[in-house]
Amino acid sequence: VQLQASGGGLVQPGGSLRLSCSASGFTFEDYALGWFRQVPGKEREGIACINNSGGTNYADSVKGRFTISRDNAKSMVYLQMNSLRPEDTAVYFCNARTVGNEFWGQGTLVTVSS
Repeated sequence: VQLQASGGGLVQPGGSLRLSCSASGFTFEDYALGWFRQVPGKEREGIACINNSGGTNYADSVKGRFTISRDNAKSMVYLQMNSLRPEDTAVYFCNARTVGNEFWGQGTLVTVSS
């Protein structure tokens, strides 16, 4: 089982980034997918999720700015991040979960700074 996140980097406030997460080793379409983020010294925060029917949910802190999507044919999940703010700086993780199983990818660092 592998979840591989990519797409992080340095971006100016107000800018955009698209994170990608590729999955392998499990039946992707059966899993709900999510993006979490973590700042050193703080708990990991769930910010966006998409179920296996395509329904989405967002944390208030990113609602209206971030969009989660999935491509079951490619076993990919994406996070489009717009209007980025310095407080969005964090390590971002992708997650796949179903009843009885949960997988995490390694993090990708997003830094929002001028």
